[in-house]
Amino acid sequence: MKRITWIPLILAGLLAGTAPAATVARSAKGSAHKRRTRSVPRIDPTLGDNVDGEDLVIRRAAVAALGSVNGSVVVVDPSTGRILTIVNQKLALKSGFTPCSTIKLVTSVAALNEHVIDPDTTVSITRRVRFNLTTALARSNNQYFARLGNTLGFERVTRYAQMLGLGEKASLDIPEEQPGVIPSEPPKDGGVGMMTSFGEGFLVTPLELAALVSAIANDGTLYYLQYPRSEAEIERLSPKIKRTLDLPNSRLPDIRMGMKAAVDFGTARRIGFDPDDPILGKTGTCTDYRVSSHMGWFGSFNEVNRHQLVVVVMLTGDHRVSGPVAAGVAGIIYRSLAGQSYFAADARISGGAEAGLVSAR
Repeated sequence: MKRITWIPLILAGLLAGTAPAATVARSAKGSAHKRRTRSVPRIDPTLGDNVDGEDLVIRRAAVAALGSVNGSVVVVDPSTGRILTIVNQKLALKSGFTPCSTIKLVTSVAALNEHVIDPDTTVSITRRVRFNLTTALARSNNQYFARLGNTLGFERVTRYAQMLGLGEKASLDIPEEQPGVIPSEPPKDGGVGMMTSFGEGFLVTPLELAALVSAIANDGTLYYLQYPRSEAEIERLSPKIKRTLDLPNSRLPDIRMGMKAAVDFGTARRIGFDPDDPILGKTGTCTDYRVSSHMGWFGSFNEVNRHQLVVVVMLTGDHRVSGPVAAGVAGIIYRSLAGQSYFAADARISGGAEAGLVSAR
């Protein structure tokens, strides 16, 4: 992978109040940005986390990338459903937040499999602008997905949301996990179109999004997420399938193409495009009025021959929080791990003392 550039580090650092002073000075032309970073309240998102059984190589990269932002990072192995780290466990295990534009992944699956669109179908946005699915996912175009939702209707949208694991616990063995919520009726303002473009009415947890993105990455298997807390539990872990997605006309490769385009030229380009180590993802930016917070989401996975990961970043805060900022955090994680040869075929450290397995908080 390419070296980490100073741009995503600045963006994450400015939000978190942790960017190195010299870097901030170069990017901001002086003290105005320094004053702004000092005004951001600093928090420790790891406070209270139990790291027993986690992959500490991944955890260290995730903690460093998140900095002092009020957010959560969940990293999962999409081939088994094993949770490798949860940063800010208290936040991640809550009953969910408005998923913003990450709900467009559900809308895409439903629209393709219900033959509302084909991958190359173009939808008129303005008199001169038409988008197909790839471009609409890349640009996260709200009008496109609102039209799909209005065509699908409430019943079909919620059926696919349930199939993809929303509204239920994602894990098999985390008693404190709370499930998200699928709306029982369309929003009064905006109807189904608001559901399928902004996620209005849904509450989604980082674990639910990680399970959903894992199913897209592995071509249709929704695993129970498992969170082993000791070396013995890691050794005994056996993947457990919640369900194989009932998608007879599955076009998950077409959705992956749109997620790749989001990183190549769309809303997630802040990651930094690297054709040798592609990352695919979907951003989400909105306001969760229930908790009076701006939300920034990014659900992603990398395309590698070995050691594939799903990385979900969820940020909460003021107007500086956004999906592109969350994508920047994820990009730092991927690059940090690549710099440690984590994705090399035979270089991954796993299990026991070699993985830094600890029994400490």
